[in-house]
Amino acid sequence: MAKPIVYFMKEITPENVVKIFHMLDADLPGKVAVKVHSGERGNQNYLRPEFMKPMIDEVDGTIVECNTAYDGARDTTEKHEELMAEHEWSKYFDVDIMDSEGPDLVLPIEHGRVLHENYVGKHLANYPSMLVLSHFKGHPMGGFGGALKQLAIGCASNQGKVNIHTAGVTLKQGEFWDKLASQEDFLCGMAEAAETIVNHFGNQIAYVSIACNLSVDCDCCAVAKDPCMGDIGIFASLDPVAIDQACIDAVKASDDPGAATLLERIDSKMGTKTIDFAAERGYGSKDYELVVVEPDSEPHPHP
Repeated sequence: MAKPIVYFMKEITPENVVKIFHMLDADLPGKVAVKVHSGERGNQNYLRPEFMKPMIDEVDGTIVECNTAYDGARDTTEKHEELMAEHEWSKYFDVDIMDSEGPDLVLPIEHGRVLHENYVGKHLANYPSMLVLSHFKGHPMGGFGGALKQLAIGCASNQGKVNIHTAGVTLKQGEFWDKLASQEDFLCGMAEAAETIVNHFGNQIAYVSIACNLSVDCDCCAVAKDPCMGDIGIFASLDPVAIDQACIDAVKASDDPGAATLLERIDSKMGTKTIDFAAERGYGSKDYELVVVEPDSEPHPHP
């Protein structure tokens, strides 16, 4: 079996995001859900809608998000929509808070070690295809945030997030922080939840990750640490495991002295186990081919 290809461009511009996406020759028919991280109120590192606009316009996409399971500016639909306007996502795009109404869409997890079902925003069913447009960076719980986390936590409803964080122990929102799963079960549960989104869309999903503003903290943090290392570049793939692995490998290969700080965060949370578990589930590969795209390269069909 051929290795999945991960395309890479060093220079981060909105135009290059579009260029590298076209290298995938991705099939995204119909109404396209574009999964981004909209940024918690107060966060300084999230990627702004103006930067994302050319890519989202290219696929005529709808921004999709789900409500959070922690107190903040995005834990209810009313507050979340207010923040989407404040951050100007709804100024430029149609925005869909996918769990704004119930019941949740329940996706089965076959042979799950941790979870047996994944609860996602009901409106996911309205989209035949998805573009996962990720800001790769650190994360205080998962070690890092990239494509797999966007699929798992990002597409999970409010209650779905509780389900993943507790390894299915409780769906009661107000109590779940006292019943968190072990770190290994949490990471495994994320890998299992992510698989359900991959299975749902089949071949009609693509991934672009932008490794910049590389903080140890996620865009979900209202008070996040400033970036600890310089920007790396843009990655694109049709394989969510390969693209996350490529981002991790790029941090490891960097000669930026701040890379050690980001790697310490990832390692302290066993973050790469999410990639390992996903690969074990068989819906992606850690063994990939990296193709460096030069600025004057012409897009061509994916092999």
